[in-house]
Amino acid sequence: MAFILSIETSTKGCSTAIHQDDKLVALNELFHEKSSSGMLTTLVQQVIKAAGLAFNDIDAIAVAKGPGSYTGLRIGVSTAKGLCFTLEKPLIAINTLEALAWQVNSYQSVISEASLLCPMLDARRMEVYCAMYQTGVLQQVVPTQAKIIDEAAFANELKEQKIIFFGDGADKCRTVLGNQPNAFFLKEPVYPSAKAIGALAYGSLQAENFENVAEFEPYYLKEFMTTTPKQTRL
Repeated sequence: MAFILSIETSTKGCSTAIHQDDKLVALNELFHEKSSSGMLTTLVQQVIKAAGLAFNDIDAIAVAKGPGSYTGLRIGVSTAKGLCFTLEKPLIAINTLEALAWQVNSYQSVISEASLLCPMLDARRMEVYCAMYQTGVLQQVVPTQAKIIDEAAFANELKEQKIIFFGDGADKCRTVLGNQPNAFFLKEPVYPSAKAIGALAYGSLQAENFENVAEFEPYYLKEFMTTTPKQTRL
């Protein structure tokens, strides 16, 4: 029996969860228009209390590694690494897109409509972070990538099979691909959640598939872009 504390801060939402092996024990989620990752420490404390545990009862820390928001991922990973160092516990990292696919894969009425799941996270302009997974077995068939959405996007895949698009990047895809007969879009929004991170982390815990805590960095997928104000000559 093992307790896993999971942290998810890849997007505007922020969530924490406790799993006993692969069973969800406690969940705390916070969603705001602006990033809510600043509340992460409080959410961690609350979910451990809700599970009736102490910090020392935790056997492993799991975190969403990305892709996603640069700031959110940095806060989530830094917090997870800090807990691992302090508690001397192993670190497990889970791909955010895989966690999104896991959530939708449990919607039996939905996955019967398609053979592929395509989780999407909003990047910039008409770009998304995405991957593709086979429904049911959740096997990855298209690796994580940054993709520009235009009329040619997913053309080959949509010729052969039905695809469900979801996540906060799917709206920009809907306007371009919505008329494709094999393209399906979930009506309700789906946000990454620590409940999926913890469920997937149990397999890594069993396999002892741990990260090097000192060296681990978030999976940003692309370099963080920033603008430097031009200097004014005197």
